[in-house]
Amino acid sequence: MPRPSWKVNEVFYSIQGEGKHTGMPAVFIRLAGCSMNCPFCDTKYAFQTGEEWDEARLNAELKKYPCKTVVVTGGEPTEQNAPALFAALKNAGYTIHLETNGSIDADVSRVDFVCVSPKKYVSPEMLKKADVIKIVVGQDSDLEDVQRYYAYENAKTQIYLQPESNKQENIDLCVKLLKQHPAARLSLQTHKMANFR
Repeated sequence: MPRPSWKVNEVFYSIQGEGKHTGMPAVFIRLAGCSMNCPFCDTKYAFQTGEEWDEARLNAELKKYPCKTVVVTGGEPTEQNAPALFAALKNAGYTIHLETNGSIDADVSRVDFVCVSPKKYVSPEMLKKADVIKIVVGQDSDLEDVQRYYAYENAKTQIYLQPESNKQENIDLCVKLLKQHPAARLSLQTHKMANFR
């Protein structure tokens, strides 16, 4: 039986710049490929470019860093063999955070924290599995569509609104929406503001 491998765009050690865990050091595993092709995506460079990594190569790279938290992101990680990746990371003793668009109802039973950022299509089952639903809000956003995600809020799942590209008009729109729905939270891309990756 062939060993699992994944098309990896990059692995790097940094600080989480957005969402609930802003300011937390983590090793980022960015997988290549995404079928959504959203026009506002800030990681389009990961759509096509990547190399095949097996578990041994991934573990060797991760051991270079003093951190035991990994963020699996993309591209769209669930378009590859994500369950095998989660199993490999968990077996190596890592805390796993997943960033996904939620379009695929993936097995996240080994994942410690799931952030779903819905785009053109999202699986209702993945919304139910989310710890955070992070909604990118811009001037072209359908506000009724944004507000329908509020139905998924509960003791486990929190809504975050993230202004597209940190533009002031989008921040202003998020603030307006948050004042109308105070259970939600604001997510700024602090890594862009502070100029770190």
